[in-house]
Amino acid sequence: MSRYQYLLFDADNTLFDFEAANHNAFAQTCEYCGLTYTEELYEFYESINRPLWHQLDRGEVTKEFLVVERFRRFCAAMGVDADPAECNRIQLAGLGSSTALLPHALEVVETLSRTHKLYIVTNAVASVQRARLAASAIAPYITAAFISEEAGAAKPSKAYFDYVFERIDGITKDNCLVIGDSLSSDIKGANNAGLPACWYNLKGEARPDDVTVDYEIRDLRELYDIV
Repeated sequence: MSRYQYLLFDADNTLFDFEAANHNAFAQTCEYCGLTYTEELYEFYESINRPLWHQLDRGEVTKEFLVVERFRRFCAAMGVDADPAECNRIQLAGLGSSTALLPHALEVVETLSRTHKLYIVTNAVASVQRARLAASAIAPYITAAFISEEAGAAKPSKAYFDYVFERIDGITKDNCLVIGDSLSSDIKGANNAGLPACWYNLKGEARPDDVTVDYEIRDLRELYDIV
């Protein structure tokens, strides 16, 4: 019997190569805004975008506000007369069409699906995540995806994981494992819900003191020895 029969995977930057998708989508948004895409411009956009997502994790803003506000601030800073809502629509469409996976994600998901139940737990925009998951190579191996927009709560809140648990027969706090890259969302969320957590620390960052990390991996294939 597997130690953890139910595996709750984050999607972006855990299974999906969100960075590549986000770069491509932002390039399309730049074109709409009449701007020339550069890495520097992308990093400037992310300096606006990332703090808003951290605010979402802390429950300080809504996702509906965030997705438009990031482009309102970006366009204002760049002196661009563009519709922030249309910028967001283009960005999300670009993300939804990208199904690039991180190294070994397909192999690991396919292998583990033979002995475990695999689920997606994500705060991403529902329309984006449903589209990319359906078109991706990992789709046949995922039992279900739980998206915060549809749950009415988001990671790292306990309410989000309560929603997930209500919809998975047989899951307990002892037989599941949360796997994700975000300390503030995935790992903190697992802590809040009293669940074991595996941090996918692809970049080799220092482990902080304010969250409990039960397992830490740099390669998804390390999961074989954990679960």
